[in-house]
Amino acid sequence: MRSFVRSAPSNILVLAGSANRELAEDIARNLGAELGELNVSRFADGEVKPELTQSVRNTDVYLIQPTSAPANDNLMELCLTVDALRRASAGRITTVIPYFGYQRQEKQLTREPISAKFVASMIELAGADHVILLDVHANAMQGFFDIPVELLTAARTMAHAVRESETHDNFVVVSPDAGGVARAKKFASYLGAPLAIVHKERPNADVAEVVAVVGDVAGRHCVIVDDLISTGTTLINAARALKEKGALSVSVAATHGVFADGAIQKLQDSCIDNIYVTNSIPLRISKEQQQNCPKLHVVNIAPVVAETIERVHVGESVRALGE
Repeated sequence: MRSFVRSAPSNILVLAGSANRELAEDIARNLGAELGELNVSRFADGEVKPELTQSVRNTDVYLIQPTSAPANDNLMELCLTVDALRRASAGRITTVIPYFGYQRQEKQLTREPISAKFVASMIELAGADHVILLDVHANAMQGFFDIPVELLTAARTMAHAVRESETHDNFVVVSPDAGGVARAKKFASYLGAPLAIVHKERPNADVAEVVAVVGDVAGRHCVIVDDLISTGTTLINAARALKEKGALSVSVAATHGVFADGAIQKLQDSCIDNIYVTNSIPLRISKEQQQNCPKLHVVNIAPVVAETIERVHVGESVRALGE
């Protein structure tokens, strides 16, 4: 990956929502920019009130705000800030959403909403001109927007982190289901490793039962690649099945560490050897808890997002970043 400019590109403004300010600050540093002035306050009843305290007229604005937990609060903050930018005559408004909430509700199974499509419509209606997303559940979600969308992947960055942290070779990359094969295949190309697939059935939304392992994993070091970790149950079951098939070790590389309550401890106590996530979502655990989970490795995604912003701003191709 090339080096970034040391001074900010002209006519660009990076704003940080409250969902992951630390990541936004790191992205700004990589761009050689200072964060813009955005004050987010709340009324006594919880209503959010974003306020711009500087002029944004005719400026290329990049608003960094994942819509992770609390998803509804962070989503409303995102939309209201976009509305404020539009009313303040920003030149172009790009929402940089490192984690897109409601992404797992991207299709209709019964009498239920297509929530990801509805959220996309909200962001567009608020006034966003451009969207940058990182490793969404299904790339077809790009079609939910009628404005330009950049789909980023953390695969190259995470594959590098795995290779740097683990001294062995003889990797095999594992997709936890058939739907994740394309993601795992890209990851495998960066590691120069073969591919295996865990075939599973899902009796309900957060539980999956492993049925079979397709591919040779005996005597190899497995890396399960997924878009996110929620409860961890699916990955623990997959890791157990891989070790029963003779895998020497099992690591997990998932872009988004959603981590439902108790998930990190459950993963630490499991047969999984290493867990890699990015800082797309701030960890909702203390530093002490993180130290008590030596299996957990947080990979910094800020340089990739910063280079994407730079490329979008100057009109260069973003696709090359994922090749």
